[in-house]
Amino acid sequence: MSQTLQIKSGRVIDPANKIDEVRDLYCVEGRIVTSPSQEQIDSAEILDASGLVVAPGLVDIHVHFREPGQTHKEDIRTGTQAAAAGGFTTCVCMPNTSPVCDNAGTIQLIQDSISRNALVNVLPTGCITLGMAGETLAPIGSLKNAGAIAITDDGKCVQDNQLMRKALEYCHMFDLCVMDHCQDESLTQGAVMNEGEVSVRLGLTGWPSAAEDLIVARNIILSKMTGAHIHVQHISSAGSLELLRQAKKEGVNITGEAMPHHMALTDECLTAYDANFKMNPPLRTEADRLAVIEGLLDGSLDIIATDHAPHTDYEKDCELDQAPFGIIGLETCLAICLEVLHRSGKASLSEVLAWLTHKPAEILNLESGTLSDGAVADICIFDPNENWNVNRDTLHGRSTNTPWLGKTLQGRIRATLVNGRKIFADNKIIES
Repeated sequence: MSQTLQIKSGRVIDPANKIDEVRDLYCVEGRIVTSPSQEQIDSAEILDASGLVVAPGLVDIHVHFREPGQTHKEDIRTGTQAAAAGGFTTCVCMPNTSPVCDNAGTIQLIQDSISRNALVNVLPTGCITLGMAGETLAPIGSLKNAGAIAITDDGKCVQDNQLMRKALEYCHMFDLCVMDHCQDESLTQGAVMNEGEVSVRLGLTGWPSAAEDLIVARNIILSKMTGAHIHVQHISSAGSLELLRQAKKEGVNITGEAMPHHMALTDECLTAYDANFKMNPPLRTEADRLAVIEGLLDGSLDIIATDHAPHTDYEKDCELDQAPFGIIGLETCLAICLEVLHRSGKASLSEVLAWLTHKPAEILNLESGTLSDGAVADICIFDPNENWNVNRDTLHGRSTNTPWLGKTLQGRIRATLVNGRKIFADNKIIES
């Protein structure tokens, strides 16, 4: 007899199929079934979702799981524990590991760890350049054959425009998306935070938004030139948003992502010199924050991602200019997005979930992010109204470097299912 799960009486929201209604959802042998047989219904295990939202598992195409080489911060196991606790069932991990993912062997090493240790679906990316040094192209075809889902030097930005053009031409030939961290390094040497009134007041070296805008403009031009798909990562600047808005109108093959922290926080948060507010690109002004939100609402930005970037307490607990950039984000993402976008009245719950499910999946042609008949039963169930405190006991990854540490957020994952199997429930990871 087939194994059936009946998720009962939840508010099912599936943006890809324009569904938003209270109904039962059935999973049979790890797949969504919209018309189960009577025998399957009679034999089903029941999961009561009354008063809860049932949605496709969330999809994050920008995370750092730090394996290999930096597993004191995070690894595939702990990173996917955090993902499951945050409702994410698919994650795309960046290649700035140690060693970096610039060859098929390292990709295979990561794939082996994924098969042994991952609780959710994890897909690796490969580097644009050897060593992420920005000087010589990595073997892009070999990286794709080894399983790289996209190409990026995330954490660094290729400064040589001719080299970037060649990378785009190759990736267009191999039908690979190039994901780019947009930073003109000549403008950011020694920079700690956004360049502006707050950086002057705090006496810290500023990071101008122009450093992002220049590379976004470069990428638009090169995408037009080559036809390649460029996905610009963690956009933070109002200037970049205006460039993307115009490029979209012209039909340029470019997509972009917003981060929850850039929609919720500003450079004023740095006044206490707390390194948990130090990130790359940096928190910017209130005008930039509002521009990022508007960019999502008008389609200039396509998706939400987290840039989950774990660091240890001792790495962050030092002078602000010495601390590493980056914060964790998988477990706090949904609650922050609900607060900034939904409860503020700017976007419907379905719109927020679209930016976190089928839209990121579509950017990289992933078969995830929907509750369509026959789809793999990757599901998250959450209470949009439940309050919870962010602390070391409620977080499930290895690191706790978040600006929301000690804060209360509203909106909590109650269960996460991968292939129809519960991997997170009752605020605990369910070991296989």
